[in-house]
Amino acid sequence: MEPTNFSALSCEDFCRVLASGEPVPGGGGASALAGALGAALGNMVGNLTVGKKKYAANEKEILACNTQAEKLRLRFLRLIQADADSFVPLAAVYRMPSSTPQEKAEKASKMQEALFTACEVPQQIMDACLETLCLIDVYEEKGSVMAVSDAAAAALISKSALSAAALNLRINAKSMEDRDRAGQILDRMEEKIRRGNELADRIYERALKKM
Repeated sequence: MEPTNFSALSCEDFCRVLASGEPVPGGGGASALAGALGAALGNMVGNLTVGKKKYAANEKEILACNTQAEKLRLRFLRLIQADADSFVPLAAVYRMPSSTPQEKAEKASKMQEALFTACEVPQQIMDACLETLCLIDVYEEKGSVMAVSDAAAAALISKSALSAAALNLRINAKSMEDRDRAGQILDRMEEKIRRGNELADRIYERALKKM
């Protein structure tokens, strides 16, 4: 049986699989999908701005944002699959035997490796969310005022994707024996959440004043 390409599923099929009892896709895949939606919605604001005489002075910058937003959308879609793939080694460790002291020690060692590996994709999702929010900041400030509510919605969606991805880091870091390394991961995570929340809230508040 061929492995499922989750990023290629229809909205209906993705939600159906997400709602099932399968371990993937889960919160990580859902946060990556939300990130893709935020990037796509921001890009829509840009496309509604380009070609309008009123915003001609901003067109070059908006076009550059559109190019980057499309790259981010595709990056998020790849991360949906990457998140599912990253669960494979973790699942394999859970299935390892642990009847003898030697087996238990080997399983514990492999588990620590798998936990660190499982943190890679959520960190990438968070990074992509921050990049998306920076683009949305430009879209909201310099894009069509007719789409300001869409820019605000894109910011809120991206903010949620950022926080959702962070939850996978928290749960994995909790089980890490190397507390210094886990602490570094969590410190970086908290800084990204702080930056993302400040940016998203600023965009939202600014947008409200235009409505």
